[in-house]
Amino acid sequence: MERVHVLVVAAGRGSRAGEGLPKQYRSLAGRTVLARTLQAFFDRDDIADVVTVIHPDDRHLYDGAVAELPARGRLVEPVMGGATRQDSVRAGLEALSARGATDDDLVLIHDGARPFATPDLVSRAVAAAARSGATVPGCPIFDTVKVIDVEGRIAGTADRNAMRTVQTPQSFRFGLIRAAHARAAAEDRHDLTDDAAVAEFAGHRVTVFEGDPGNIKITTLSDFRAAELRLTHDLLDIRTGQGFDVHSFVEGDHVWLGGVRIPHTRKLSGHSDADVVLHALTDALLATIGDGDIGSHFPPSDMQWKGASSDRFLRHAAERVRARGGMIANINATIVCEAPRIGPHRDAMQRRIAEIAGIDLDRVGITAGTSERMGFTGREEGIVAWGLATVRLPLAAD
Repeated sequence: MERVHVLVVAAGRGSRAGEGLPKQYRSLAGRTVLARTLQAFFDRDDIADVVTVIHPDDRHLYDGAVAELPARGRLVEPVMGGATRQDSVRAGLEALSARGATDDDLVLIHDGARPFATPDLVSRAVAAAARSGATVPGCPIFDTVKVIDVEGRIAGTADRNAMRTVQTPQSFRFGLIRAAHARAAAEDRHDLTDDAAVAEFAGHRVTVFEGDPGNIKITTLSDFRAAELRLTHDLLDIRTGQGFDVHSFVEGDHVWLGGVRIPHTRKLSGHSDADVVLHALTDALLATIGDGDIGSHFPPSDMQWKGASSDRFLRHAAERVRARGGMIANINATIVCEAPRIGPHRDAMQRRIAEIAGIDLDRVGITAGTSERMGFTGREEGIVAWGLATVRLPLAAD
């Protein structure tokens, strides 16, 4: 069996997809684009390792994305990318060489923003590289293609039967593509748009195998919208869960609410950090999939959770939803207290909850109020929180 390495290139900034997070770290139907991309390579016995090339500023984003993966045994330490895609690929190839990749091994080089690679496409990439040493997936063009001049006038009509749109994973003998990248760098060529072009520049014959029209690269905001619709089409089992938590005040100087440390004249009493907001949201998410409650997953009798940060609890619940193939459509917390004031901290709580749960900011709601000086909260004896979660799951097979 051929030994196969995978190099996922995810060091770009994705500016054409709009402002904000680089596109590979944005949520797509409840999971990051990069997590969906990497998952395609984890179910094959012939893949020795998976290396991701990332931007030096993105390590925390990368760690959050791979935390979504249910199993990642073949995933190794990421490599820091360079100024261009060619630089990033070359850095990844050198890292694979340092890990023991040999010239006769195969390597699949894949875009981090292509989350729809199928097992069949990966199998074709491996088989084609074993045959020819340098090969790329390509799809036929069905539209008429015109060649234009600098003034926008038609200069000719291309033969579409002889043309293909090219995708990734592009696959090669490891020694061939490593040497080709080294030669391009030595000759100061940084304008080659894909790895096939690098191989061609070095004088190699590159073949084309059957691609997959569904294996799109997410580039623009419209690509995100289309991909989201595609992924949620089968998530028709829509469920809502509710959670509740309450903690009393004791002597202290701060409270944890929604993953945010808020200065206060007292603190909340609890086995963990007593974050009523994250506890309520954790129970709400677990309720959507009938998976017990926070106490059954993190029992207070277990001393390992003594003083634990509650972000671990919410992250665990979100991962349980994703393990069922689901996505979190919305989570909302309602907080009741006289003090501290929630308004000044609402945005920070919303951002932190979105980060912990791995969802977009606009899928998180925070509402708050007082109990008009009535009851437990009105006497400022503690804080109450309710959590509400809506998730989408695949329909169960008949």
